[in-house]
Amino acid sequence: MSVETGSSTEASVPWAAPPLAPTRGFLGLGGKRRLLVSGISEVRGPAASLRRDSLFRRSLAVADILALVGAFLLTAEIATRPVRLTWWALIEIPILLIGAKLTGLYDRDETLMRKTTLDEAPKLFQLATLCTVVAWLSGGFIVADALGRRQALILWLVLAALLILFRSVARIVALAIAPAERCLFIGDEMSAATIRSKLGCGGGVKATVVAHLDLDKVAPWSSDSFSESRLAEIRDLAQTLDVHRAIIAPRSADAGEMLNLVRTLKAVGVRVSVVPRLLEVVGSSVEFDDLHGVTVMGVRRFDLTRSSAKFKRMFDLIGASLGLLAVSPLLIAIAIAIKLDSRGPVFFRQLRVGRHGKRFYMLKFRTMVPEAEDMKDDLRHRNEAMDGLFKIAEDPRITRVGRWLRRSALDELPQLFNIVRGEMSLVGPRPLVIEEDQRIEGWHRRRLELMPGMTGPWQILGPARVPLREMVAIDYLYVANWSPWTDIKILLRTVPHVVGRRGL
Repeated sequence: MSVETGSSTEASVPWAAPPLAPTRGFLGLGGKRRLLVSGISEVRGPAASLRRDSLFRRSLAVADILALVGAFLLTAEIATRPVRLTWWALIEIPILLIGAKLTGLYDRDETLMRKTTLDEAPKLFQLATLCTVVAWLSGGFIVADALGRRQALILWLVLAALLILFRSVARIVALAIAPAERCLFIGDEMSAATIRSKLGCGGGVKATVVAHLDLDKVAPWSSDSFSESRLAEIRDLAQTLDVHRAIIAPRSADAGEMLNLVRTLKAVGVRVSVVPRLLEVVGSSVEFDDLHGVTVMGVRRFDLTRSSAKFKRMFDLIGASLGLLAVSPLLIAIAIAIKLDSRGPVFFRQLRVGRHGKRFYMLKFRTMVPEAEDMKDDLRHRNEAMDGLFKIAEDPRITRVGRWLRRSALDELPQLFNIVRGEMSLVGPRPLVIEEDQRIEGWHRRRLELMPGMTGPWQILGPARVPLREMVAIDYLYVANWSPWTDIKILLRTVPHVVGRRGL
């Protein structure tokens, strides 16, 4: 059987390979030979992934304890009435740890390749609620003189915030310490290339594809029979390649074989992730229904309900209005700077395609010289974008103030007026120009069911790096999976991308 490594180097691994001796070498990532010194045992393969998982669990447990202690100390300092703790307050630590364990907050990272804290925020708020209610109802048992309503509210908010903050820091530290997760990809070459590119984007992911197998070459692994000798052979191969996780991109017609393949890999301790083709159509917002032992996925409606649409509009209107009030002095200062830097209008109006195909003029602060469109044809040979988009890294049409506005993303602020006028949303599909919209065909045009957004999932990925075809697919899935919490997560994740200037 031929195993293709991540660097296109092929290592021929016989199917009936005997167990490797401690002094034997093997080909790893990049085709480099890693030698094992005799007498020194090295933890490899599935055993190494167990240590990696343990690092994350312990880091999160320490973070939770520090968050709890810090929340009580801060509450004692912030509260108007003194908060004096008793020694029985230590009982909150096992309550917190057991609650986190029962809700799966220590086991998520084992199954996930992308380690995120924001996705578990609802459970962390529930955990903070549990600890606060216990402290409140205990009378003078945990807090001397009992915990007042104001003190309880402060404790709840501070604990929830510190849990999210400390867990985020713990994951960053654990990712920096832990070795990269080594993955074996099983599937077609196109899917393998996609996964490789996604693993290189960072953002809570520290993994690399070290080998690639075609589905046709894993037939012995997909057998329905259970053989100890076969499991030993697969275990040896996983240790040889130092594989921690297998990523499978199944074909649509081999569900039975894939089930046996997953069972075989899990039996030897290899983590398994599956790229489900079905979710490319319906998204991840499904409900699992148990029909007396048969699991059925219920797919939610694609468009928004009337109440959801009204809630989203109210959220946009309140957010945009408060945003305009907060940044109004900054808007005036930017307008003056643009006028002093170059001739021309303060705002740039561009025709975009909005909800249900209705066209509108999107507002931005002007960042280019007035004759920028006339210069476009002369600069087309320097275009760095794909799929019809036009983007130049060092665009000579950009003014001095405009370059600073783009780097800080402040040129997007006038779109708050579009949101108030009901033409855009705080979060939504990317508003496309007419030429780009005309290239969108088929079911992807249903992205227009929602109003375009000032930010969206495309902004988090970096609009300059996402091809048009992939971007509209992301927008389609955003519409299919919309929820209020989805919008809040995207808004929160946009902040570090803007601050870090990742959208350039």
